[in-house]
Amino acid sequence: MALPYRVALPLLVAFMAAALPSESHAQSRRDREAAAALEQRMQAAEARYREALVMVGNADPDGQAQADSALEDMEDVMAACVAQRGCQVPTLLATYKRLLKQEADAQDLQDDDLGLTEGVPVDVVAADVPEAARAAHLLGEGHDFDRMVEFNPAVQEGIRRWLTDMRPALMTSHENYQYMRHLMWPHYQRAGLPEALLFGIMAKESHGRVHATSRAGAAGPMQFMYATGRRFGLGDDGSGFDTRYDPYSAARASVDYLNERLGQLNRNIELSLAAYNGGEGRALRVFRETGGRSFWDESVYSQFPEETRDYVPMVIAAAWIYLHPEDYGVVFPDVDARPQGLRLAQDASIYQLTVCLGNDNGARDGYMRALRNLNPRYKADDRIPAGTEIKATARIAQRYNRWCTRGERAGLARTLVNSDPRAALVRGSSPLPTVPTPAPPPPVPVVREYQVQRGETLGSIARKFGCDAAVLARANDLRPARNALQPGQMLKLEQCEDL
Repeated sequence: MALPYRVALPLLVAFMAAALPSESHAQSRRDREAAAALEQRMQAAEARYREALVMVGNADPDGQAQADSALEDMEDVMAACVAQRGCQVPTLLATYKRLLKQEADAQDLQDDDLGLTEGVPVDVVAADVPEAARAAHLLGEGHDFDRMVEFNPAVQEGIRRWLTDMRPALMTSHENYQYMRHLMWPHYQRAGLPEALLFGIMAKESHGRVHATSRAGAAGPMQFMYATGRRFGLGDDGSGFDTRYDPYSAARASVDYLNERLGQLNRNIELSLAAYNGGEGRALRVFRETGGRSFWDESVYSQFPEETRDYVPMVIAAAWIYLHPEDYGVVFPDVDARPQGLRLAQDASIYQLTVCLGNDNGARDGYMRALRNLNPRYKADDRIPAGTEIKATARIAQRYNRWCTRGERAGLARTLVNSDPRAALVRGSSPLPTVPTPAPPPPVPVVREYQVQRGETLGSIARKFGCDAAVLARANDLRPARNALQPGQMLKLEQCEDL
């Protein structure tokens, strides 16, 4: 078993320093081939070690054994490298030191009380550290995303959109990604692709909703078209499930697709993203016709549709915010996404689980999206049999045991998801009795009084208010005579039009 980092590394460095040859010698073809074979063995051991760290982070019991085995293989390779003429000991030693340093950093994070269980090995990739720190860890090994793309006004405008009208979508994308990160990120890590690129594509394509579909037929968190997905191993798995909806498979396929595009397009991220959205055939044709010019060159930019011109800067903008949230005052949701299996104690659907799980400060919108993303094979209303183990998180499992196996809320959840709106209808009942509608009351006449002015007569007042002079006379016990009125006298105005 490999020694702990603080013991193994100093001994190894001293050993290598003493063993390094003091002078160079001419290399034969056989020496070069042997040295190359050792480098390949070291790369294979490094890949196994990184896979083991992911396994450890997912609580796989075989993870630690694989990590130890991989480190032992590295030590054997370096011992052979010392004896092999032409083998670059410093190069192999740097690999070994880097991986052991990663393990030590993980242990340091655990010792600093990050809320992880004492004594459990920690994968630094999955540890609960700030996003910028994780990004810096990635970019520090030759993947400086900041200098791989252009930070121009189009990207800046994209950042403005993500931070204003689309801020809810950005936050939702980040929250959804945290639940799926352990399924998606390892593929990008092994391929040496920036995690920020993964997040940017996923945020723009689906906002982290694995069941997202487009009118054009694209599907899944990375929005693969059916034919393209088939080329990269996605599609019907034989059970009727389309693996384009599976975050693990979709991330793997997107890595293969991007690596193919990057290889064709001179490692240019913008052009590779344009191919992802606007078609690989178009991107390759434009690349060749323009002599490999930048996506932002007008001769290139103008040959892509409007959707692609928007897509490329928006992906880069989301990735940029993911790397530099503090620059823009962004605090991403704090999500406890530690993966953990959950065995159902009784039949349930994702709808039912969502109701009984409720929500807390760590999941403002509840756990329906997390459960659906982690279990894409199930529809939300599918009855999942008791005894089935579904993918969940430690937090979900804790709340399930508390709220979903017994008690009033568990019963209420069952009642709600089993309710049938048709049961609200009553068939064959007696008609409701007819209640006669009462006649409306007679209209109440509107009466208004008027004070007679000097010189006015009954006739002039009648004309003034649209009344009948005879009606006014009867209402006021007057004779319809011209001089029968006195100044200041009060008249009742009945049946007048201009009241």
